[in-house]
Amino acid sequence: MTISQHRFRSNANASIISMLQRFSDILIIFLGIYFSCFINDYFFNLHYVLMALVALVVFQMIGGITDFYRSWRGVEFSVELILILKNWSLSFLLTLGFVTLFSDFDLTFRTFIFWYLAVCAGFVVTRSLIRALAGFFRRIGYNKRRVAFAGSLPAGISLLETFRKQPWLGFEVKGIYEDSFSGTYDLELYAGKISDLINEARKGTIDRIYIAMHMRDEVAIKNMVSQLTDTTCSVLYIPDVFTFNILQSRTEEINGVPVVPLFDSPLNGINMVFKRLEDIIVSSLILILISPILLVIATAVKTTSKGPVIFRQVRYGMDGKPIKVWKFRSMTVMENDDKVIQATKNDIRVTKVGKFLRSTSLDELPQFFNVLFGSDVRCRTSTACSFS
Repeated sequence: MTISQHRFRSNANASIISMLQRFSDILIIFLGIYFSCFINDYFFNLHYVLMALVALVVFQMIGGITDFYRSWRGVEFSVELILILKNWSLSFLLTLGFVTLFSDFDLTFRTFIFWYLAVCAGFVVTRSLIRALAGFFRRIGYNKRRVAFAGSLPAGISLLETFRKQPWLGFEVKGIYEDSFSGTYDLELYAGKISDLINEARKGTIDRIYIAMHMRDEVAIKNMVSQLTDTTCSVLYIPDVFTFNILQSRTEEINGVPVVPLFDSPLNGINMVFKRLEDIIVSSLILILISPILLVIATAVKTTSKGPVIFRQVRYGMDGKPIKVWKFRSMTVMENDDKVIQATKNDIRVTKVGKFLRSTSLDELPQFFNVLFGSDVRCRTSTACSFS
């Protein structure tokens, strides 16, 4: 097989996998609603086809925003699965809202839930099968990427070992190229000097090159990259992630400048939308379930001591913004509102009911209202005054 034939077959197989994923997603969404109608004795007509089309359009739009139909080669299945279930959950909620507002469907809530769960199960099954099928063909030589490493930083060695231990990923490791053997890996992996790597790339025997060199080797890296521009290789740079322990960090881009957050909130973009929906749904369900307990505690607090049932304490949340945390009042009312005195062991201000609530942490239950209203506590190690 020639080099061009190998590359064409590899790219064609990658496109086939992407097409297979899209087709299976479309099929699952339509079969899911058909199955739900069948189970619940509804006649499957054009109305439900249109509803599935709405869900499909929304799902594809969200998939574009989250870059879902990218290559998942080398990415853990759980990451792919979580994203597709998040995408479908948001698509389902938006579709449900759309058909509720603008259409008169006689589907019951039970049927909608059946549809949602059926599609979730379908996604899990089809994605598992596609992964297994792709892994099988990669093992026998289809859709493989021939890769080489320039340099021997720990991050590069770690990635190389991953490729070797997981052949189903479809990466054939050619070796490590550097001007002198560093001794940090097995000698059998040493494939030659950087000049040898460039020659192999020009011959077309390597599909992808991972640069695992120190940032201080900027001149050598630039020189190598400039010589690889006339090849068909994909060149990827592996940053020295162990320097600042940023292995799990994500990259961002600001006005064309790439940045890697060392300390940052992961709740940005669509993740924030997913998290807010999760907060609303989960906190609402929990509040409904514990409402009898809340009523009993509120009555006990009110009847055993004077003052309000709820105590609002200022703490710091996201971005250092002050928030008011809701708790059941466990102490007697203080008149000095401007002065906050932290509770101490055997504090005489703690009521009998309050002592029980504090020992069981039941006084924290009203904080589910904070979650529901969007003022969930992010950092609550101290009160606002002591923090200041």
